[in-house]
Amino acid sequence: NGFRQDTYIRPTLYKSTEAIGVRLHNLDHQLLIFAVPFGEIAMSLGAGGTLHLPPPDMLPGPALVEYLRSEGITIVLLPPSALAAMPVEPLPALSTLMVAGESCPAKLVDLWAPGRRFLNLYGPTEGTIWASYAECRAGAGKPSIGRPVANARIYILDAAGRPVPIGVPGEIWIGGVGVARAYLNRPELTDERFQTLTIADTPERLYRTGDIARVLPRGRLLANLLDSQRTSPCSESA
Repeated sequence: NGFRQDTYIRPTLYKSTEAIGVRLHNLDHQLLIFAVPFGEIAMSLGAGGTLHLPPPDMLPGPALVEYLRSEGITIVLLPPSALAAMPVEPLPALSTLMVAGESCPAKLVDLWAPGRRFLNLYGPTEGTIWASYAECRAGAGKPSIGRPVANARIYILDAAGRPVPIGVPGEIWIGGVGVARAYLNRPELTDERFQTLTIADTPERLYRTGDIARVLPRGRLLANLLDSQRTSPCSESA
């Protein structure tokens, strides 16, 4: 059978301060012109947290680690390459570390996951930033791209738009409420990437990512990502 997963609950990345008894501090280390910061702004302020904007000249490294420590940052989202440039030091306040935007090596998970939640996020901007996630654990093996977030659907299809069997590589197509309407003033590219396909007798408008993945027996996805703007989440228990 082809893979369809749309019932997995979105992870709780931003909890109320009353529920956890600590102040929520989220660090936005992304360019404000890109899509990801707007998700961080909404989720941080919507949860009653504090969104921190580091100095614009602060690069990943010892200075950023010190900023995380001094400001008591509890949640941060970084590209894996940025995380790799940071020295591994105790950050007791940092309870949730998210990586996105690039393929994540298992070594980073082994270094940074102990003692906190380590989430790796996958999804293009055309799917409203993130379409799936995986919760990573040290020593868990080869990275996967996890399962869809709430209200998103992921299909692995062959060249004819048909679902592939478990274990067979296919292209990732994204459906759900987060799929964008079109590219502005680019009708040909819109027609190429946004298509209506009939899967399980139900027509649905989908976004064609160009990324290749296969489904594991437990429902996780493994991906060979072709676009550096995508994320390749790390392995996740299932």
